[in-house]
Amino acid sequence: MAEHRHFGRAAQALFIAQPVLSRQIRAFERQLGCPLFTRSTRSVELTPAGKQLYDEASRITAVVDVALRRVREAHRGEQRLVVGFSPGLHVADAIRAFTASHPEVDIDVFPLRWWERDAPLRDGRAHVGYLRRPFDDSGLRTVPIGHETKVACLPVTHPLAGRHALTLADLDGEPILDGRARRPSSLEEKFELIASGQGIALVPVSVARSYSRPGLVYLTVTDAPPVETCLAVPESGRTGPVPDFLDIATTTLRSAPPLRPLS
Repeated sequence: MAEHRHFGRAAQALFIAQPVLSRQIRAFERQLGCPLFTRSTRSVELTPAGKQLYDEASRITAVVDVALRRVREAHRGEQRLVVGFSPGLHVADAIRAFTASHPEVDIDVFPLRWWERDAPLRDGRAHVGYLRRPFDDSGLRTVPIGHETKVACLPVTHPLAGRHALTLADLDGEPILDGRARRPSSLEEKFELIASGQGIALVPVSVARSYSRPGLVYLTVTDAPPVETCLAVPESGRTGPVPDFLDIATTTLRSAPPLRPLS
């Protein structure tokens, strides 16, 4: 319903009659004690309660899908490991090292977004995560891997773009896109906003190396605090291939050469 924003189209997608769907939704709203939709002659929009229910239902559906997939894998005798990773962080070397000694385990990778860094570890979509702090580590076992510096991302037209390096004081008063008032939904959106002169951002150096593009410059911020990287697994995830992967990935990632600051 939330995707279609129209009772007729939603009913058609569900292969039921529109009056039946309308009655079911109104009965559900009475049961909850709050409206889920704002209806007009042209469209149907979610109320705040409806948006909350939609988000909760999406998470529940993801958990159920993962559980069913694992049941089928257990029935077939399959072993699968899903490795999540934050933007700019690379797990390929760790996966290659693990696969060399565990060829029977199927590996999937799962890009982690800023708004759900640790959530896929909690709902089962990922078994292991390679993340940057900060994130909620309650209920997770974390293994420190290293640190990386942050750099300032500016449009090439910015007055500071010609400098060799910056300090945090140089950025006082600049519109920071990572602030709570304006937080882009993706890196692509963030960099597009920066290139168009809508603000700047502080990003880890690995992100800067992975997302270079015309119209942007990256400058070292000499006094910016480093960002810790770590592996994380649920406290309950001590079975199957997870412990072996964690050991191999820890050794592999810690031995990787550190990223040098951007010149």
